This record gives sequence, C-alpha cells and structure tokens, in this order.
Amino acid sequence: MPPESAPESNPASDPNAASGLRRQRLLLAERALHWRRTRRLTAILLGLWLLTVFCTVYFARELARITVFGWPLSFYMAAQGASLVCLAIIGFYAWRMRQLDAAYSRALEQAA
Repeated sequence: MPPESAPESNPASDPNAASGLRRQRLLLAERALHWRRTRRLTAILLGLWLLTVFCTVYFARELARITVFGWPLSFYMAAQGASLVCLAIIGFYAWRMRQLDAAYSRALEQAA
C-alpha cells in the first residue's frame, strides 16, 4: 500500500501559504540587498587600501618631491600614513557595517 500523502495546497487558494510565500520572497530580497551592499563596501575599502599601499610604493620617487611636516610624502606614507589609513578603513568599515546590519535587522523585523 502506498504511503498517504498530504493534500497539496495551492498558494492561490490558501491565503496563509500566499502570505508565507510573499514573506519568504521579501526576506530573500532583503538578504540579497544586504549582501550586495556589504560586498560593495568591502570592494571599495579594499580598493582604497590597495591604492594607499601599492601606489605609495609604486610612485615613491614622484611622492618624494612632496613634503609633509618636513618629511617626503613617500617616507611619511610608509612610516605612518599607510598605517593610519588602514586604521581609518577599519574604523569606517565597523561603523558602516553596524549601520547596514541594523537596517537589515529592522527589515527582518518588519517582514516578520
């Protein structure tokens, strides 16, 4: 004897199923938006980090002509500037991700 199966529910005829499907789609859309924003922020900040670290070394001769507090800019960036920029990137990332995560949490609460 075959096992009994549950009657199939049609989302068009069952308002609870249709509501659940809409809620699930909304949650998936919010999650996709959150990760798209997170990836974009990460890519931009990694690009800034690469620009700071790589370009400082690559253009060291050209940057040596510019002085900051009496030191050549290339030396300043290698000694302190790159570290300060990386610290600022980390601080900005933490601040912005806290905002993005809070917005995502609010969206999930509204969808629930």
